[in-house]
Amino acid sequence: MKLITLSQKIKRSNTLQNQLVFLLQKNFIMSNKRHNKSQKELVEELIQRGTIKTQEVELAMLSVDRSDFINKDPYLDIPQQIGYNVTISAPHMHAFSLSYLQRHLISGKPVRVLDIGCGTGYLCPAFLKMIPVQFQQQSTIVGIDHVKDLVQLSDRNIRKSFSQELDKKQIILVTGDGREGYQQLAPYDAIHVGAAAEKIPEALLQQLNFGGRMLIPVGKHGGEQEFLAIDKDLQGKITQTRLFGVSYVPLTSIQKQLGTQK
Repeated sequence: MKLITLSQKIKRSNTLQNQLVFLLQKNFIMSNKRHNKSQKELVEELIQRGTIKTQEVELAMLSVDRSDFINKDPYLDIPQQIGYNVTISAPHMHAFSLSYLQRHLISGKPVRVLDIGCGTGYLCPAFLKMIPVQFQQQSTIVGIDHVKDLVQLSDRNIRKSFSQELDKKQIILVTGDGREGYQQLAPYDAIHVGAAAEKIPEALLQQLNFGGRMLIPVGKHGGEQEFLAIDKDLQGKITQTRLFGVSYVPLTSIQKQLGTQK
């Protein structure tokens, strides 16, 4: 009876559910993870496990030190809470995202990238570092989050090592509803969505460039979710590819996320 009661309470509170799932996952993962002491050791772990398979992803992740973005245990391969009922993804998910978008970041031309739910800001400079040096100055990485405090956090974090890139507008941070994308700088050659949508937002499909790719977790919160690659060919045809199962916080309104919706 206690388990049933607990389950009922969890269903009535998204915040409690987020915290419980996160703690259970973290406790399990922590017991099976290496306690790396540097970004180099973390990247070496991901290489040894076969998560990082290319030099481009390796160098990008070596260039962006996770300790600039999270204070506690930055080099453990675990997701971590950053407040506002969201997390910074585990390093292996960052590596997967860079890998699955690599072809669209290294395309022989300047590119535009949209990172939805930028959170701490980690992936914005990582995406920029994936782009060949000769195209970086003409490329634009847009990070968007609907929590203003997180956008400000991203700015502070990124400025620790990439202040010049922010000043030159190679990285742009905006406050807004990620479900609507960021039309002002569309279309995007690559879109990364850091929260799970119950269905793929039409606005994001519209803002995806011809020949572009979007990575997005899709599924109900607390239920089965899939990490999808959405490709738009040069004629505008959309193809979905299931990559693997995931567990992400929901892509929702700021009111639902913060628990203030009546």
